[in-house]
Amino acid sequence: MAALLQNGDHHGNGSPATTTTTTAIDDFLKPLAVDLPRIRELADELADVFRELSAHSPDQFLPTPISESILRPAAGQHRGRFLAIDIGGTNLRVAFVELSDGSSSSTAVVTRHLEHSWPIQEHLKNENPESLFGWVGQQVAHVVGKGCAAFGLSARDELPMGVTFSFPMKQSSLSQATLMAMGKGFAITSDLDLGGHLLRGYDAHRHRRLPSEMLPLPPIKIAAISNDAVATLVSFIYQFPARPDQKAAMGLIVGTGCNATIPLPLRSLHPTKRPASISVLPGQDVDTVKIAVNTEWTINGTAPPLRRLGFITPWDDVLDRAGEAPGFQPLEYMSAGRYLGELARLIFVDFVSSTRRTLPPDADADADRVVVLQLPDRFHRRFGLSTTFVSHLYPGSERGGLVEQLEREFPEGRWTADAAYALYRIAKAIELRAAGIVAAATVGLLRAAEELGAGARTDGVRELAVGYTGGCIQHFQDYLADTQRFIDDVLAAEEDEDVKVILRPCHDGGITGAGILVPAALAGTEV
Repeated sequence: MAALLQNGDHHGNGSPATTTTTTAIDDFLKPLAVDLPRIRELADELADVFRELSAHSPDQFLPTPISESILRPAAGQHRGRFLAIDIGGTNLRVAFVELSDGSSSSTAVVTRHLEHSWPIQEHLKNENPESLFGWVGQQVAHVVGKGCAAFGLSARDELPMGVTFSFPMKQSSLSQATLMAMGKGFAITSDLDLGGHLLRGYDAHRHRRLPSEMLPLPPIKIAAISNDAVATLVSFIYQFPARPDQKAAMGLIVGTGCNATIPLPLRSLHPTKRPASISVLPGQDVDTVKIAVNTEWTINGTAPPLRRLGFITPWDDVLDRAGEAPGFQPLEYMSAGRYLGELARLIFVDFVSSTRRTLPPDADADADRVVVLQLPDRFHRRFGLSTTFVSHLYPGSERGGLVEQLEREFPEGRWTADAAYALYRIAKAIELRAAGIVAAATVGLLRAAEELGAGARTDGVRELAVGYTGGCIQHFQDYLADTQRFIDDVLAAEEDEDVKVILRPCHDGGITGAGILVPAALAGTEV
């Protein structure tokens, strides 16, 4: 095990890190440093990357066949109660989503009824699609049964349902989707008809009801399917209390993974990615259509500008090489919760190893209170340091002091104030870089969508709102505040930009967006 020789109170009773350690960690973390000129340049280059991916990539910038014109008039106008499901990487959620008036004519209220959530067990991920979707159908039938009792649903009337799915898919229409390779631990690797599998799974349990369950269940009709990032934008548009000079422009997810969605002009997509039919307003000219696009912006394309501008460090390369698919999702490795704790572990172990020192022969060890830090075994195992833990490791945390937190999380270790401070500084440097990258990607995507920069049609809009969700951006150090600050600084440095970009919360967008899409889809016309 590596040893770190430090001067300091190893109980960390308020003692600051030594000047030596502060200087050492400052120098050590220089590869992670970010600055405004490079963030601005990254935003410019990512705008070009996103335009290229939209026009040519078969696996990214995947359209959802519903036009922006359908979503915006729907905001605050549709009423009713609709069945919705959200199939994520770790959990399934099912609920009835009720849309109603808010306290003013410009706001709408979304209420979830009979909501249930189940973890998706590993054996379901690893088995065949019939097992997974049969289980999903069973849980949907359970909630629909409760809905029949609570709301008096007729077993004769078809029940429209909205579906959110947290994986890449290709869609020929809003109600149909072909799954691509799923990843995230799921064994499904071939193209599958999502709607067909869901209906078969539900029908199997609808017709298998016990006499004791009394009420028969209605058949289900899939009205709309979307990716979770798209659903977040749908939910945000519906609920955002916009003024005439504001616009809900984009959805952003920074949780376990990182993704974004935005309406893009249909002409910006490669012809092979343009859906066969799109839900639009009656009479709308298809040439003017913008459609919601699931960017999957972390998959490919971002590595060259990140590397050229010096954002990728040797630690990132170590993390990448140890992954399941080296070279895949470079932006996600540097920005999302699944990986930031592991990156902190790699950097901290390297720092401890590289700062090993010996005392001069005549040193008075007792007077200098020399402490040798032995790293716990978990620091030598992949993912042995969690993102959740380092998220809250900062001075003044409600979870306690730096050393106190480390002693509680790793009681087998002998922690010093210097070591605790070094790990905090590593976590903060990782977060700052992540915030800078996400800020650059956000500005770049808004430019690619013609919401910012040359060619933007502002129509009096002075604020573009980005609806965000995800535990990482909410809880990792100052991720949210730093992302907003970087966005502000980038736009302030652009003399021709007179539009602000503001981050606004949009939580539970997956399940609510699925419900909101149902009446929006039913009200549209396919062209």
